[in-house]
Amino acid sequence: MLLEINPKNPNPRDIKKVVEILNSGGLVIIPTDTVYAVACKISNLKGIESLARKRGKKVHKANFSILCRDLSNLSHFSLSVSNAVFKLMKQVLPGPFTFILKASHAVPRLFRENKSTIGIRVPDNIILQTILNEMDEVLVTTSIHDDNDIIEYMSDPVEIEAKFRNDVDLVIDGGAGGNVPSTIIDCTESVPEVIRQGKGILLV
Repeated sequence: MLLEINPKNPNPRDIKKVVEILNSGGLVIIPTDTVYAVACKISNLKGIESLARKRGKKVHKANFSILCRDLSNLSHFSLSVSNAVFKLMKQVLPGPFTFILKASHAVPRLFRENKSTIGIRVPDNIILQTILNEMDEVLVTTSIHDDNDIIEYMSDPVEIEAKFRNDVDLVIDGGAGGNVPSTIIDCTESVPEVIRQGKGILLV
């Protein structure tokens, strides 16, 4: 099912419908501030397994990110974060960045099996922020990839729905998505390191 939501002024009824699907264990394809992604609640272990299968990987080898509405969840899902890293995160979030941090024990066992790190995102997208504000949990997500050899990510929600309608419970049409992913910053060592340059630009 395709649900069109105004990207600047989401209808509360539409947001409620999305939240109900996520809370009932559903998978939803969502717009972010970078590319479209498929998401489920972090407690939805069957959903996380399904996300991994869609990437053709085992859960502990799949690279997922946690979507948070702000940094209030940071200490819950990650181990100690240095003042420098926290300051950097505050400067650029919400925004198109993924921060790789050391995972805490609060991350579900299935999700972190043989994994000691977790990606944290606070996307700058009104639809997604509104959804997260209505959720009692954060979301786990992975990007929607294209089969095209030139374009890596699918950006047309109508085409996304046509391809994945049998795999997910809902596709949100929040307008055309991007083709450039988030910038990934590894913060597991003493000095943060950009390991993938994406949409987010760090101003030094």
